[in-house]
Amino acid sequence: MMKMRTLGNGKAALQVSAIGLGCMGFSHGYGAATDEAQAIHLIRATHEIGYILFDTAETYGTPENPHVNEELVGKALAPIRDEVQIISKFGIHFDYEHDKAPYPLHLDSSPETIRKSVEGSPKRLGTDHIDLYFQHRIDPNVEPETVAETMGQLIAEGKILHWGISEANEAYLRRSHAICPVTAIENRYSMMACWHEALFPTLDELGIGFLAFSPLANGFLTGTFKKGAKASFDASTDYRAAMPQFSDEAIDANDQLIDLVETYAKEKDATPAQVSLAWMLAKKPWIVPIPGSRKKSRLAENAAAADVVLSSDELAAIDNALERIPISDVFGGTAAAK
Repeated sequence: MMKMRTLGNGKAALQVSAIGLGCMGFSHGYGAATDEAQAIHLIRATHEIGYILFDTAETYGTPENPHVNEELVGKALAPIRDEVQIISKFGIHFDYEHDKAPYPLHLDSSPETIRKSVEGSPKRLGTDHIDLYFQHRIDPNVEPETVAETMGQLIAEGKILHWGISEANEAYLRRSHAICPVTAIENRYSMMACWHEALFPTLDELGIGFLAFSPLANGFLTGTFKKGAKASFDASTDYRAAMPQFSDEAIDANDQLIDLVETYAKEKDATPAQVSLAWMLAKKPWIVPIPGSRKKSRLAENAAAADVVLSSDELAAIDNALERIPISDVFGGTAAAK
């Protein structure tokens, strides 16, 4: 059984596994979609390992079926629905008219669109409620209070149990939380992307959890990528083809970073990926990384990171090194279309 963590507090509290599964990569952003039967097998295997938190979104799909990831997750988790927590998201859609990933985003968090989304997602997921429902991106045309009021209504109606904000900032988070308590944010976070640590004091103050997506910098922190890696990514379907950390120059520039995680991996009898995940688990008790993978061995490896313990001295030493060593640019997300 995997260790558990709590996101949020009071009525907004949600018990989850210390590591969650990001399901996007089965259908979206990392090359051709995984065969459905294989993906279902892998998702169910993660539950057997100890995962109970599964992250998807209405837009994790393909040009042919923009909602396929929710359908996949719903099929995979149907036999164990009462044993898991399902995350989905609303508020964006991709412009698939473009010929390669990452596809431009369009934002819409109007109450009408939210209502439409919260009817469609549970049907695809095969459930009568969503455990944790995220605003996928902040919509500058809709006030946070309007979104939060809608979330409160959906909670009262039993259509969702908890809500959160992805790519949250402090001002938006505070205004939203004042209307309807937020359980968690879901932001990019890794050893290569630490800018959201500025939110930690606010999350501590308000009692809000942090789901960390791309916690391995899209796989870079596994230490397995060598020069020429970009040539293996299909630019039409794989976001990594456009990610700066996979360039030959970046692979050279990040030598000291990979040496750092490999050194601690040897000391802990762990892997670089496990050290990278254990590092953020040691930061705060309310941080939950949600790495994705399409390999069963990686899914088990990531789960075992919850048992890798870094002391306060080791954590401080790693943080000091991260401030000192060179680190390349890392993919920061897809900009919304103007």
